[in-house]
Amino acid sequence: MTQQESTSALSRPLLAAVGLAVLLAIGVATLGLVLGTGNQSEDVPGRTGPLALVSIDAPDAASQPCTSLIEKLPVGLPSGKDMLPRREIASPAPPAAVAWGDAKHDPVVLRCGLPRPSELTATSQLRVISDVQWLQLPGSGSSTWVIVDRGVYVALTVPDDAGTGALQDVSTTVRDLLPKQPVKTEAR
Repeated sequence: MTQQESTSALSRPLLAAVGLAVLLAIGVATLGLVLGTGNQSEDVPGRTGPLALVSIDAPDAASQPCTSLIEKLPVGLPSGKDMLPRREIASPAPPAAVAWGDAKHDPVVLRCGLPRPSELTATSQLRVISDVQWLQLPGSGSSTWVIVDRGVYVALTVPDDAGTGALQDVSTTVRDLLPKQPVKTEAR
């Protein structure tokens, strides 16, 4: 065997091993891109298009405070690290209702002009955010927060994973627009 033949014979297995390693690395990278990292949000069917809301009793929905509030609400609300745009509400849309959402998040829904919540009592635990008092009504997967210290009752339904940004932004708008009033813990 000549010296050239032994070098060439030794290089073939080395080249094959290097080539196999490169192909393996490319395969792993491609698989990672195709399958993703597992923590990215996925679009969920039904979260696009107009949002259907059921009508509920809202005797003060046509009031001046509700009309003013609906006009002044932000076009986007924070949900975790994301900003939710206003979402169209399907016809027939309930009066004084606004929604925010996108394909990756459950919607945040505001309704103005509701009756006093029966859960509001003298011993209710209220949360103050930006000088606005809220009553939390926990639900399954979301909570409805009701503003109880203004001339109208305003409910904001927020998914549990949305954080507090939506409450903060709505509180600021309400604080700056609607005059504060004493909390009425008894039915009128």
